[in-house]
Amino acid sequence: MAITALILFITFLVLVGGVRTWVQVRRTGDTGDRRAAARRDPVQRRIDGLAAMGALALGVVSPVAALVGLGPVVESSLVEVGGLVLAVLGMVATFAAQLVMGDSWRAGVDPDEQTTLVTSGPFRLVRNPILTAVLVTCTGLTLMAPTVVGLAGLVAVVIANQLLVRRVEEPYLRRVHGEDYLLYAAAVGRFVPGIGRLK
Repeated sequence: MAITALILFITFLVLVGGVRTWVQVRRTGDTGDRRAAARRDPVQRRIDGLAAMGALALGVVSPVAALVGLGPVVESSLVEVGGLVLAVLGMVATFAAQLVMGDSWRAGVDPDEQTTLVTSGPFRLVRNPILTAVLVTCTGLTLMAPTVVGLAGLVAVVIANQLLVRRVEEPYLRRVHGEDYLLYAAAVGRFVPGIGRLK
């Protein structure tokens, strides 16, 4: 299952990074990649670094550790199969939520850019369905090769996503969309329906 986890992680990166960028270029002529602008913000840069380290830990180091026998925390085929199901569902949901964003999809936040506020599809249920789906994927990958390194990587990704939303994305959306965003955020949960609504 560790090899499958490694293959799924690589597939996930290709799907939500490469394929999604290709779709964006075909639709708009623009990659949607704003990571260069995001790197100018030291807060966003540190958060991105934490997310990348966590993702590598759970997506690469943990499966390799499991392959060389550096002990899984749990040895259960039921846990591993459950992880496989979660990982695949999370991958599909991540890509689908990215597509729903249409022309507004971006990798990274450029503080000088304004895109349309997307509130349709899965964004009616939660404000950050892409990140919710990424966490489902990461949880699944961690369960497929459940090592201490994978669990630490998952914790890092969870913390990075919380920081990204609270310290970067929400302040940006409040500034750019004002009252429209505040009304939306008051009605829709942050990562889970009904939980994390702004007052």
